Amino acid sequence: MKKWTKKEIDKSLVQKLAVGCGVSSLTASVLAAKGYTSPEAVREKLEVQEISSPFLIRDMELAADTINEAIENGTSICVYGDYDCDGIMATAILSTYLTETGADVTCYIPERAEGYGLNKNAIEKLHNDGVELIITVDNGISAIDEAEYIYSLGMKLVITDHHQQGDTLPRAEAIVDPHRHDDCSPFKYACGAFIALKLVAALDGGDYTLALEQFGDLAAIATVADIVSLTGENRLLVRYGMNLINETDRPALMALKELSGYSEKAVDTNALGFGLAPRINAAGRFGSPMTALNLFLCDDYDEAIVLAQELDELNRQRKQTENDIISEIYAILDNDPSILRDRVIVVCGNGWHHGVIGIAASRIMEQFGKPCFIASEENGELRGSARSFGSFSVFAALTAASEVLEKFGGHPGAGGFTVKSGMGDDFRRLINKYAFENHREMPCYELLADLSISPADMTIENITGLEVLEPFGMGNEKPVFLIENALVKEIRPLSGGIHSKLRIKLGAAEFDALRFRISPDALPVKAGDVCDMAVTLSINTFMDKRSLSIFISDIRSHDFNQDRYFAAVSTFDAFMRNEGLPSGYYPAMLPTRETAVEIYKLIPADGITADNLYFRVCGKINYCRFCVAAEALKQLGLITQSCSDTVIKRVRVTQKADLDSAEILVKLRKLSEKKG
Repeated sequence: MKKWTKKEIDKSLVQKLAVGCGVSSLTASVLAAKGYTSPEAVREKLEVQEISSPFLIRDMELAADTINEAIENGTSICVYGDYDCDGIMATAILSTYLTETGADVTCYIPERAEGYGLNKNAIEKLHNDGVELIITVDNGISAIDEAEYIYSLGMKLVITDHHQQGDTLPRAEAIVDPHRHDDCSPFKYACGAFIALKLVAALDGGDYTLALEQFGDLAAIATVADIVSLTGENRLLVRYGMNLINETDRPALMALKELSGYSEKAVDTNALGFGLAPRINAAGRFGSPMTALNLFLCDDYDEAIVLAQELDELNRQRKQTENDIISEIYAILDNDPSILRDRVIVVCGNGWHHGVIGIAASRIMEQFGKPCFIASEENGELRGSARSFGSFSVFAALTAASEVLEKFGGHPGAGGFTVKSGMGDDFRRLINKYAFENHREMPCYELLADLSISPADMTIENITGLEVLEPFGMGNEKPVFLIENALVKEIRPLSGGIHSKLRIKLGAAEFDALRFRISPDALPVKAGDVCDMAVTLSINTFMDKRSLSIFISDIRSHDFNQDRYFAAVSTFDAFMRNEGLPSGYYPAMLPTRETAVEIYKLIPADGITADNLYFRVCGKINYCRFCVAAEALKQLGLITQSCSDTVIKRVRVTQKADLDSAEILVKLRKLSEKKG
């Protein structure tokens, strides 16, 4: 369950933005909620009219001169990319342009097993193949030793990248990276493919016309896929690129759109991020990134559809492997529930595909609302990925556990690491020790809502007015609204119960709302309940008729007290971790025998999720006492509870159980007596 946080907005600011930006009051309210304080700030971030000159980036002119000279001299050039979507698109952009100018050019993208960026084995191979100039895209800024090796072999290097600079710059003819410490260019959030597009413009004298027309679609895909901020120049690029994609005659995109189900539908940033980009990324995760690159270099549709089908199959394998790993993680958690009680979830497995461990960590983090570190052992090496949120820093935690790590890297939200042989348990202990010492109150996984919305504001005109904020993405997320005090009139299953459709009454108006991937039985509300919902809104057009679509992100009872709930969860977890609590807490946590029996009797024959059991039938009980009672029933073998979906089921028993003998109740009574 997520903690909901609604942003506070200044009504006078809303009026100022509405007038100054020429938008509706609802759109102005969203802008205010997103932190814009003036029409000028909105125009700077969301209404950019041009892309800044490529030559404002440090070394761009030097890079263009070096490459143009190499083209004229017939120098053998290699474009050296990366195996993710951004690196593949960047490689396709620059290599296509160089090929069309008559350059002697080849491409190299390392396989995932080779690791990220330049490596000496690849450099040696390129040298043996006669390459004289290497141009990196989406990598190179940290390749200090590799750059020296390139020059020791008599080759030259041009670096284009968008990652952060370290203390030292590599040796190169030119280093094009907006994050260089001495770079003064105005826009810092371009992905690798956008930097490659800017280089193409620089090679063409600084004019973006050809670069955008020919490569705006590829750079837009990479921008969305790499989850960079969709503000400033990125908005102009993505908006332009989306038009190209929706009107494309590029064989690669025609084939990918067909296999993604977008041949007849408009592609938006959501379709790019969850439809096209995963298939491109699957090449680097489960096959060869060269498959995806070859797709975007080919001119024949028949060839493109074959390559796209291969990517589609790799993506299917990726999803299956991801689900298999998640299932194995659930089994580990079921076998050792203490992992879920830790401040940080640390799970180690065997033989898990490293290409999807990061995705698995994200899913587990989102599901259980805790930072997550997932590692897998293969050939004696325990390697993993971590994901976090809020104030808990992955990099700081890894630094604190560095004594058991071979290597690690990352930033506050994500990171990678390799654990020393045999030290998986020590790693879990040190990560949680860091959390205990530095985050006595762990951050809650939050759902950030922009503002509450009334039925009067839920008009087609108002929701259509939000389109001026598109394209949506990182740094410019789609608005999330709170619908409060809605009466649930009816709940119907969709797609055989996979999804749910709710009919709600809000004031005098009635609406339909959809909750995907949650069955009616798993919803925390039922018909007749009054609820609150966090939703996104859009306009659906069918047979020239326009209607409002409501998509539920989260839903709960209107009288839900989230502060008490999360405090209770935190207290119960701390107790299960044997962390000391104020002495007055123990008697308050101790349920009566009658309470535990009542909970047991209220469990339906086919089971129920823990929260639904509490919210639907036990809502008057202190939630911490509810958790203690459920744990006591589980310890006595009277119920089972799945970690994956928290479903509680009664176990058929043949003899009476002594409820008072449950370990958790015995412990609580002793602690309560000490207080007395």
